Amino acid sequence: MNELSIVGQVVRGDFAEVVVRQKSGEEIEIGDLLVADTTNGYIILEAFDLAYGSQIGELSRELISGMALEGYERAPLYDEAMANYTIARLKPLVLVANGRERIPKVLPKFFSHIRQVTPQDLAFLAKPANPLYVGTVRSGSKELGVDVTLDGRKVLTHHVLVAATTGRGKSNLVKVLASSITQGGYCSLLIFDPHDEYTSALPQCVSYSVKPKLGGCSLVFSLDALKPQHLEDLSSFTDAQQQALSAYYKEHGDSWIRELVLSTKNEADRFGIHPGTLAAVQRKFNVLLGIRAVNGALQCEGIFSETSGKTTLADICRELESGTSVIINTSLISGELEVIASSMIAKEAFSRYKKCKIDGTLEKKPIISVVLEEAPRVLNKDALEKGNIFATIAREGRKFNVGLLAITQLPGLIPKEILANLNTKIILGTELASERNAVIESAAQDLSRDDRNIASLDVGEAIITSNFTRFAVPVKIPLFRKQEKPQEKIRFSGMG
Repeated sequence: MNELSIVGQVVRGDFAEVVVRQKSGEEIEIGDLLVADTTNGYIILEAFDLAYGSQIGELSRELISGMALEGYERAPLYDEAMANYTIARLKPLVLVANGRERIPKVLPKFFSHIRQVTPQDLAFLAKPANPLYVGTVRSGSKELGVDVTLDGRKVLTHHVLVAATTGRGKSNLVKVLASSITQGGYCSLLIFDPHDEYTSALPQCVSYSVKPKLGGCSLVFSLDALKPQHLEDLSSFTDAQQQALSAYYKEHGDSWIRELVLSTKNEADRFGIHPGTLAAVQRKFNVLLGIRAVNGALQCEGIFSETSGKTTLADICRELESGTSVIINTSLISGELEVIASSMIAKEAFSRYKKCKIDGTLEKKPIISVVLEEAPRVLNKDALEKGNIFATIAREGRKFNVGLLAITQLPGLIPKEILANLNTKIILGTELASERNAVIESAAQDLSRDDRNIASLDVGEAIITSNFTRFAVPVKIPLFRKQEKPQEKIRFSGMG
């Protein structure tokens, strides 16, 4: 080993915590990737904690400090480089030996020299099939210029969580991921965009909005497409009111909303529905959906219509199945309407892929990744109990090539059962200890000693923990740069 590359030496510890004395004049950071060479290869370790070390007793240190503070000439009582130093605590990440990498089951040799990792040490991070680009490997705050690419098909079908405090780069990361995915040809994104962040950034996607921009599509659905099951995700409707919806749907089929909104007390009595329940449902249809009775006629506002939007659901699904990503811009509609619209679209897409599984055509389709901003709105305790479409996708989606890309600053609000199914987690800076614990406890690798590391992540710095990586990879995410709109739509190669 080159003497100049040495940054420290192993002095004690155990398998969970290798303690290293830092060399004078060198600097080890939290999150640094360090290497201990072995006979047949090397072990890569990561610094998760730093502390002071000294050979001088505490009272002597206080005396020396006091003399310096009070202006006394400092006497050469000790060799500073020898007596005072930094202690770094490291955890083993991966053993590379005989040309292959594996989980380490050995310790570095006692008094082993420790050096900074080099790009050559990470040569085993080969580009996989269907590469999903995330960024470059990071050692502490240093970028190593080694690309981090995951196997997109595996990662996206087994679900992804992006977790971070506001301002740490979640939206930038999603744009970087989306740009890579839309160029890959193996996956279509269904992006629900409540803040209008992605339409202009990703012009290669088809965009739906209530006020579409040039080249966009109108976000309007036929009343016939709305079913009682699409309203189950709303807490606004009581059990009695849900039963009323089901009764009208069973009796009137696709025209159930018209009949319900225009219904009278006598018809409610015929269904055994209390008049107060009917009146409450009609008020909620007016307030939540913009559907009301005016002078005995049905009037619709917002995203539902009696005359338009008859092919909207089919059009969106057809785009997804052809390999084109779709953005649903919900920034101009209420939260309740957003939940309804996202539920309708996700259920239709998932239902179609389940049918493809049955008839044997699923492998000819691109996978679909559903992007959920503020994910706990639809991935919460109620979702788990009621089994809404997003909880269903979290549990079963991988069998039908449909995955979730859930984004949140509060992962602790997502039930543990769902978090456990989000097999890849990209963790950016997270300040709240409770939220760090939520992702640490559900991580694919052991992050029990990474609490300080996660808390210290700067903007654009992240840790990737995944069932499809050998170790938790520290990464630097690049600043997204908008792409030019392609001349033609990107189509899935399997569709011809």
